[in-house]
Amino acid sequence: MIKIPYITALTTYFSYGLLFVFGQLRDFFRNLFDWSKDNNLQGYAPICLGLEDFYIRRLYRRIQDCFGRPISSPPDAWFDVLERVSNDNNKTLKRTSKVSRCLNLGSYNYLGFAAADEYCTPRVIQCLKKYFASTCSSRADGGTTTLHSELEEAVANFIGKPAALVTGMGYVTNSAILPVLIGKGGLIISDSLNHNSIVNGARGSGATIRVFQHNTPSHLEDVLREHIAHGQPRTHRPWKKIMVVVEGIYSMEGEICKLPEIVSICKKYKAYVYLDEAHSIGAIGKTGRGVCELLGVDTADVDIMMGTFTKSFGSCGGYIAGSKELIQYLKYTCPAHLYATSISPPAAQQIISAIKVITGEDGSSRGAQKLAQIRDNSNYFRSELLKMGFEVLGDNDSPIMPIMLYNPGKIPAFSRECLKRNVAVVMVGFPASPLLLSRTRICISAAHTREDMVKALEVISTVGDMVGIKYFPAEPSKSELEENRLKVE
Repeated sequence: MIKIPYITALTTYFSYGLLFVFGQLRDFFRNLFDWSKDNNLQGYAPICLGLEDFYIRRLYRRIQDCFGRPISSPPDAWFDVLERVSNDNNKTLKRTSKVSRCLNLGSYNYLGFAAADEYCTPRVIQCLKKYFASTCSSRADGGTTTLHSELEEAVANFIGKPAALVTGMGYVTNSAILPVLIGKGGLIISDSLNHNSIVNGARGSGATIRVFQHNTPSHLEDVLREHIAHGQPRTHRPWKKIMVVVEGIYSMEGEICKLPEIVSICKKYKAYVYLDEAHSIGAIGKTGRGVCELLGVDTADVDIMMGTFTKSFGSCGGYIAGSKELIQYLKYTCPAHLYATSISPPAAQQIISAIKVITGEDGSSRGAQKLAQIRDNSNYFRSELLKMGFEVLGDNDSPIMPIMLYNPGKIPAFSRECLKRNVAVVMVGFPASPLLLSRTRICISAAHTREDMVKALEVISTVGDMVGIKYFPAEPSKSELEENRLKVE
């Protein structure tokens, strides 16, 4: 749980209040003087209305140049960022022909497979020539090739489950499969900071939804005990099914799930465990097999394992792994399998090749080196940020490092100053994070060299001093300690 300093919370609320007041005043005068320029169709209600529209127009647009920056190269350790200009106070942004070569601290390229790879790329090109770019069909029709079957077998073996099902989009893996697994009369108990795809999937299921405090097994047990005792609303009948949904690494916090305790509680109360490993599979664990391997949890104790290929594998799509009976049932009922276009064959080949590199089936030790590199890079970068006095969320071994900003005015300041110094970072504000908890999210890659990280740390430290986000005293450097020792002597 993040504890916000009182003064920081006060100034953040004041900043939002000031933006809201001035935004309302601007809207008042616009309605007063520009009423004749109303673009709404006669007799129709405004299609965009309410606080969401106000937030976009009066808050988000002021800083929208900090989001959605287009790139023109592979998302490797360094990439090309296209510069944009605005002539109407950020209402619209126009791309220019200017390109900035920037250090990439925003992409999920954890193992460095998103750029050209000596083993993966030639096989992907060969696959493209053989199968072309798309199957133009769903898996249930003409969209299953030998590659798709090979991919599902490779994923199941890599995860440590009897069978797997792959889909063409990671987000849909959660949002389309959860409603198939549980419905009315069921209970979903979800971590309070689960991803939006889980939230939408749970809502679409029709099941009763309850949340427990983020990564707090004791509160999960309290929620389970209470709702098992009371049963379903009104009728108090026993629940048809109970499913606990958690993530391996939480994408906005960088924290690793307390999976052993959660599995133990779910066993005690006979609840199913649904684990989303979008950010953990391939990135953590000695052999890249995710949070189960890292924390010593038997995959047989996790009923449904979900993950995506957009992070560690440099591709697209997602998977569900579980028992053979479960996967066969999903093939008959899951909309993502029955109706959506199957994953592109070259994308499938990229995943298969990446898994072979990670497991060493390519005949080299590059996979083990990448896993050691991402772990060393992540822990080094985190420790250096903490030494500088930044408030950094997350756990060791996690490649995701959110640096807390809090104040909304610091979002554009930090982003623009980093870009000036050729460092590209991702900014996170409301509604992707709570109103008071704006942050910048750093994603580390195995492709980053020590020189890259030193440069990034220098830039972040300089900009952090300018913006004022070093909320803790910095540790003295070795030279300062030596000087103090000499003075004492």
